Amino acid sequence: MPCCGPATSPARQPLGAAEGQASDTVEPMDDKEILAHIDDLIQTEHELRTKLASGEISGAEEHARLAAAEEALDQCWDLLRQRRARREFGQNPEEAQVRPASEVEGYRQ
Repeated sequence: MPCCGPATSPARQPLGAAEGQASDTVEPMDDKEILAHIDDLIQTEHELRTKLASGEISGAEEHARLAAAEEALDQCWDLLRQRRARREFGQNPEEAQVRPASEVEGYRQ
């Protein structure tokens, strides 16, 4: 699922996908759009924790949705780092691509 997966808040739909539906393509995003999406995902995390605390959702639902949001966040941060590195080394940042969650999640910090 691309950086912009279904864990996003309702105010910002996943790029290239309908609500809750994955897509194989992602529309090009600039750094500001990626950062805005990161902010949306962080807000989603806060909303999920609030809903769990108030009993609006189950722990299992919160866990699943939180995991999806965290994967999308990791993908967004990775894409932003790729774009910045490409720019720093005189390459086109638009050529940076969203990497699969399985790849991004395997990185060591």
